[in-house]
Amino acid sequence: MKKCLSTIVIVLLCGVIRAAEIDFISMEPLTPTDPEMKPELTCNGEDTLRSELELRPDERFRVLSLTSEPIRADDGTSGIHAPWGKENWTWMRTNPDVKPYKVMDDLSFVGIPLFAAGWIIKGEKASFRQDYNNPHSNTRLITNFKTGIDDYTQFFGPAMTVGLKLGGYEGRSDWGRLLGSSLMSYAIMAGFVNSIKYTASEMRPDGSTANSWPSGHTATSFVGATILHKEYGLTRSPWFSVAGYGVATATGVMRILNNRHWISDVLSGAGIGIISTELGYALGDVLFKKRGLLRNDLEGFSDDPSFFSISMGMSFGSKSFDFGYENLKNVEDFDYEVEDDDRLHIDFHTATTVDAEGAYFFNKYVGIGGRLRVRAMTAKGWSDFVSDAHEDRDQTIQLINAWYNMFSSTPVTEAQVDGLLQGIVSDEEITVESDHLTEFSANVGLYLNLPLSNRFSLGTKFLVGRTMTQELDINAAYKGTTKNMDTHIVFDNGTLSDLAISNLRDGEKYDIEWDYLTLGGNNSTTYGTGLSLTYKYKSNFMWKVFVDYDYSKKKFTLTYDPLRFMKVTTPDLGALLETINVQLDPSVYEREKKMHYVTIGGSFAISF
Repeated sequence: MKKCLSTIVIVLLCGVIRAAEIDFISMEPLTPTDPEMKPELTCNGEDTLRSELELRPDERFRVLSLTSEPIRADDGTSGIHAPWGKENWTWMRTNPDVKPYKVMDDLSFVGIPLFAAGWIIKGEKASFRQDYNNPHSNTRLITNFKTGIDDYTQFFGPAMTVGLKLGGYEGRSDWGRLLGSSLMSYAIMAGFVNSIKYTASEMRPDGSTANSWPSGHTATSFVGATILHKEYGLTRSPWFSVAGYGVATATGVMRILNNRHWISDVLSGAGIGIISTELGYALGDVLFKKRGLLRNDLEGFSDDPSFFSISMGMSFGSKSFDFGYENLKNVEDFDYEVEDDDRLHIDFHTATTVDAEGAYFFNKYVGIGGRLRVRAMTAKGWSDFVSDAHEDRDQTIQLINAWYNMFSSTPVTEAQVDGLLQGIVSDEEITVESDHLTEFSANVGLYLNLPLSNRFSLGTKFLVGRTMTQELDINAAYKGTTKNMDTHIVFDNGTLSDLAISNLRDGEKYDIEWDYLTLGGNNSTTYGTGLSLTYKYKSNFMWKVFVDYDYSKKKFTLTYDPLRFMKVTTPDLGALLETINVQLDPSVYEREKKMHYVTIGGSFAISF
């Protein structure tokens, strides 16, 4: 930083010295004269008439800085102004040769299918939600991902736009028009979001409030992204649009991972944000007409199909997992077969996907590229496992009661046993740490493009890559008082001949937590292909709809550990049960599964 500041100071001093040399080299007294506006310079002792653009950059800067006109770049358009320059603090300045926008020029209608997609899949969450009606009040759904960044990233678009303008970098609109169009955009968005939220009354995934659909954070973020897109992406560089929409998409994803919104809420929120901004800017075009316009959109359509895109979609395919006795990895620990009723079966909802994808084309038809994809499948009926945990606890206490009555060496009533078992589990909490399987994949390969017109084209791809999976995880936490007992067991030639239990009594306090159930997959190779239809709606900007197919073969491991607490709550009985080959350790299942997914979605893309 110090080097940069020193360099800047030296450059400025050199400029001052050179200016002083030019202005005062003659050392003659100045006399007031009538100035003549002649573009004439003296260089190397010769009088030479040169155009403004023929001057060296340092000379051109000095000549232009003495004029009253705004600084222009070489192409004649407005350039960068110093933040303190007066030309940067105007309200409704209009640059010459800027054409007024027509209403239809500003509307892409892309927000409508996004909103509709969210509305269509809104019912998908009906069979999976936080159990806010679950009678077990100590059941929680918690994801490992927790962040408050999304509270700030929703304002990235307007912060970036205002920052660029304050820095003297001209965008589409002067301050008055920018503020007017932006305020109308946010007002329209707020009206849409709040009227729908409190009419639909959709419960949030965490069960906190009934105002989930659509997502206000996502709508706000996409309003800001679309403002940045219109002000600088369309007029300066498409990478401003990529930054804006990339952060907006990340905001929506964080709202899902934070367990605050469903995917349908985010899709509809994104659609509302884009629609609202396009309507706000259309109203601005009607009200302000040509006033306050500094730049028009970049002109022309690139024939180069090279692109970078951000996508969101839904994946349909492998959504069911079934594990039985034949899948037991530790089968030697069991001397009985698992009945069909005891098989473990997990179903998942339709997966959601978010992609970042890009390709470089050598010509109009052939290129190479890659894709990063995150696919998340949410489990259905996870509360069934929670209920199973409660049943395991109750059945274990009943088992202790029955065994003590059956094998007690001293007569005891059932009521006496119940009294002795009080407090064995005083506090129980089942926590769903991760309610979904998340797959991360990176692919590279061949991309093909078939132009249909100057605006439409078909594309396909053939990809190979690697995929990794984040596991589903349910934890259990128990607190209480251990119960000790005296045990007597005798085997005769390997056969149990005598068994006695006596002296049931309180032991120490305990507090344990363990993985009740986990399901995960190994890293594997994945193959993909797909078809896409691309529509170039402005300059370097495109919208895509696509259908992708992905295949991988994975080995999934399910660990089910419902009885670990018996080793702590009733250690003597636990040891006795293991002695007679009743398994208390976790059951570990493994099976290979071919994973097939068809993903349907849409992309915002730029060509470069």
